[in-house]
Amino acid sequence: MQRISTGSPFEAAMGYSRAVVKGPWCFVSGVTGYDYATMVMPDNIADQARNCFATIAWALKQGGFTMEDVVRVQYTVTDAALVDALIPALGEALGDIRPAATMVIAGLIRPEMKVEIEVTALKG
Repeated sequence: MQRISTGSPFEAAMGYSRAVVKGPWCFVSGVTGYDYATMVMPDNIADQARNCFATIAWALKQGGFTMEDVVRVQYTVTDAALVDALIPALGEALGDIRPAATMVIAGLIRPEMKVEIEVTALKG
């Protein structure tokens, strides 16, 4: 088993890995829209999603996976009124991949967080 970390303070404080690889599977924890190099969170939900997908792609690459290996995605969005603004970023990242998907409307742990994205990838 391989554990992947971005070095985010959240990972250490909460005791989790950004991603875990087990056999042909890669499980990427829920990612919010921080730019982990600067710990800055954009206000726009689409830009937050783009940051999420950049972090997800990085984590997948560390485990030997690509975005094309994503078979499942879950989106947590804080307000249904934000979904229309979010959709273009989702299409940019996954429009050709088209994994199974679930979207949930729920609160996140910090008020600046508008979206959290979790993926599962499978090789082969």
